Amino acid sequence: MAAWIWIVIAIGVLVVLALVAFGAMRGRDKRQRREQAQELRQEAEARSRQAEERERVAQQQVREARDSRKAADEASAHADELDPDGATTPDEESVPGRSA
Repeated sequence: MAAWIWIVIAIGVLVVLALVAFGAMRGRDKRQRREQAQELRQEAEARSRQAEERERVAQQQVREARDSRKAADEASAHADELDPDGATTPDEESVPGRSA
């Protein structure tokens, strides 16, 4: 066989090896990106669950605050009913010289 045929075969083999190496590197890069994307998705899901839990807690606290405000208003109204002098405001209670 002529020397040029061996050179062509060697170049062909090198090209094929380069293509295989390039394909393997791309495959590895894709795998790494998939793994990174999966980690990011898991982190986002965990943050989302945590945010939902915080929202539930905040909503519960709002309900409790409204209930407390309602109870305080009812107690204040009941105190006003019981007070023989009528309703007093916090300003009236702090007036010097006025006795209760």
